[in-house]
Parts: sequence; C-alpha cells; structure tokens
Amino acid sequence: MNNRWQPAIIDHRQPGGWAIAHCRQHFLADSNGVLFPREWLKKQDIEVIAEHGIGHFDGDSIFLLELESALELPAFSWHSLRQVMLEGDADMFRLLSYAAQIGTWSREHRYCGSCATAMQQVPGERAMQCPRCELRHYPRLSPSMIVLVTRGDEILLARSPRFVSGIYSTLAGFVEAGESVEQCVEREVFEEVGIQVKNVQYLGSQGWPFPHSLMLGFHAEYAAGDIVMQPEEIEDAQWFSVHELPPLPASRSIARYLIDVYVARRLGMPEPVLPS
Repeated sequence: MNNRWQPAIIDHRQPGGWAIAHCRQHFLADSNGVLFPREWLKKQDIEVIAEHGIGHFDGDSIFLLELESALELPAFSWHSLRQVMLEGDADMFRLLSYAAQIGTWSREHRYCGSCATAMQQVPGERAMQCPRCELRHYPRLSPSMIVLVTRGDEILLARSPRFVSGIYSTLAGFVEAGESVEQCVEREVFEEVGIQVKNVQYLGSQGWPFPHSLMLGFHAEYAAGDIVMQPEEIEDAQWFSVHELPPLPASRSIARYLIDVYVARRLGMPEPVLPS
C-alpha cells in the first residue's frame, strides 16, 4: 500500500509542518491548494478553537486547525469536502476526509458533556478527556448501511430532497441500537419504499465523512411489495433497467460502486474496485 497520506498522532506542541484550516465541512484554500506553512497560517486573521497533529502527507507533518468561523480572507476561498471529492485526487480526499472528521469531533467535544469543564487532548491518543471528572471521548463513528436492491435486470434507485438535482442513488440509513446491520437493511428499505428484501449480502465499506459515518455496503434482492415512498425522506423511487440508468452518484462513492458492480455482473463486464 503506497499512499501519500498516512494518518498518525503528532503532538500539536511541536513546531513546523504544514496545516489545513477546517470549518464545518469546508477547507480554506488559495491558488496552490489547501496546505499552508503551519506557522505562517497561524499568524493570519483566524480564530483557532482546536489544533491536532493528524498525520503525514508526502512525508511532511500535517496539522489541523479547526476554526471558529469561515472568515472571508483576501485571496482565499473555502472549498467544500464534496467539491474535493468530485475534483481532487484520491490521496488528498483521504487526508481531508480524515481531517473533517477530527475537526468535527474536536468542535463538538470542547467541553465535557457531564460537568461542562473544558476538555483536554490526551497525549499519545486521539482522545479528549475532562480534567475534572475524567470523562473521555474518542472520534465518533456512526454505523450505517447502504444497499442496492435488485430485481433481475432492474435496480431500485431513489431520490432524497437533499440530493443534487436529478441524481438517483441507493437507499441508506443509520443502524439503530440493538439491531444488526442486516436488520437495518430490511427495516430501512421497508420504511423508505415499502419493499421487502431477501438474500442480503455484504459487499464492502467506506468511511463517509459527512460528517462521521461508516457506510456498510450491501446488495439485496427484491422479495415482495410495491413502491410506497416515505413522506419527507423520499421524493421519487423507481425501478431502472441496467441498460437505461438515470444520473448516478459520484464515481468515488460506495453508492456508485454498488451500482457499478451489479451492472458489470449483469452485462458480463469487469467489476470495479471499491475506492479506498
């Protein structure tokens, strides 16, 4: 595995390195990108609420500066994580995906949820701890499922009101307390479109930093039922032929991977590889 980006725990008190500035799923950028000399960036007119050493990119130490607000600065712009996913290279997206999750976690855990004391970073660990009551928090991952439901040469795709206009995708939902991921697949599909499924099979997973999901990807076969859309969650759902598909999610997403794998199998084409 030869990735330019390697996560690591680096003491934020050490000098030097490169830095990225993050605020609510957006990254500060200039004409050269999102990486800046760390000491120079910290002298700019920004309000840093947390700083974390997060790893190495091309061998250089990388630090995350979580900002209070996305200030407008001359010659700078703010790039969304989704924009990076669509336009940036894979290694940079992996770096920023990790940074976004650490930044969101550090923003949401500045104060102890039990006694309201300011939290402190734990040396040598990716953790925040309360110095008063010793409550400790680690970066949060929310397990969720994403599933492609199929019926022969047809696949079930749907639109949420939150999607980019015209895009259809697979169904997804968060795992509830006390249920297995397979049970979540069956429940969410029935809740969202009124369809019963069978032969649920796991295909792969992908960290999904919007803001902190771990997407577990499945394929399921149609068992029974007619499409009945869940109000406010699904604005359209249809069966589409593998020979005539609507606009689909970005190629780097696990949703697109699930679709492309099934289409490849039905048409006798080489199967794609799940983006890392």
